[in-house]
Amino acid sequence: MSLVTSKEMLLKAQREGYAVGAFNVENMEMVLAVIEAAEEVKAPVMLQTTPSTVKYASVDMYASMVKARAMASDVPVCIHLDHGTDYELARRAIIAGYTSVMIDGSHSSFEENIAKSKEVAEMAKKKGIPVEAELGKVGGKEDDLEASGDANTDPMEAKEFVERTGVDSLAIGIGTAHGFYVGTPVLDKKLISKVKEVVSIPLVLHGASGLSDEDISECVKRGMCKVNFATELRVAYTDAMKKIVKDAPDIFDPKKYGSVSMKEVKDLVKERMAVCGCVEKAE
Repeated sequence: MSLVTSKEMLLKAQREGYAVGAFNVENMEMVLAVIEAAEEVKAPVMLQTTPSTVKYASVDMYASMVKARAMASDVPVCIHLDHGTDYELARRAIIAGYTSVMIDGSHSSFEENIAKSKEVAEMAKKKGIPVEAELGKVGGKEDDLEASGDANTDPMEAKEFVERTGVDSLAIGIGTAHGFYVGTPVLDKKLISKVKEVVSIPLVLHGASGLSDEDISECVKRGMCKVNFATELRVAYTDAMKKIVKDAPDIFDPKKYGSVSMKEVKDLVKERMAVCGCVEKAE
């Protein structure tokens, strides 16, 4: 199966009341692990890279890796630019073969966010690529991205934002944060329902690493159609590698390290897909 866009994937999730798991990948091993997990549980899947990740290699490198593996897969696979910083990065990602992009103008004023998001949405639409935007702030730190997390999304602003920008999905602030939580997160889950009443496009939950299964499930039931996981995958990958280095210091074959880390990532992805409700939803 070739790469697919996120549009129909998320609209189907919206219609049927589940969420697509979206997983940030950093290297080839994580790409392989995430797609293999999706195949084993027959789930649609989105693989994501942040601006910091594509600086490490390039949008061309990640697009090529995901495309090559997706061609051999029997489940829908999408590659998504997570937290795109500007028009030019979104444009380069689409040219490279990304099938979904995000433009994150949430650090700007409301009007600036609208202008930035609309510009990218109009460009991407001409190329048949859906766009995710963000309104309200998700706290914490992810790569080079940092926010205070003190602004949840206003439902009526969300309605106006969607109408004026033409974006295809919207990440909203409900009290989540990037990275792991220092204390117990206080989520305004009722806000999801309020936004869903006035916004017709799929909603996105950022900052899911560290949330309980119960929290994620309720967010999905209230209307989240895409759930992002990043930090916990990195931890699973590196913890597995640290362990094998400690337990078997004489190993010098990088593939052996990669194989152990891939298994941990794959197992975690399968668990998170079950929580999102997307198991057996691949078509």
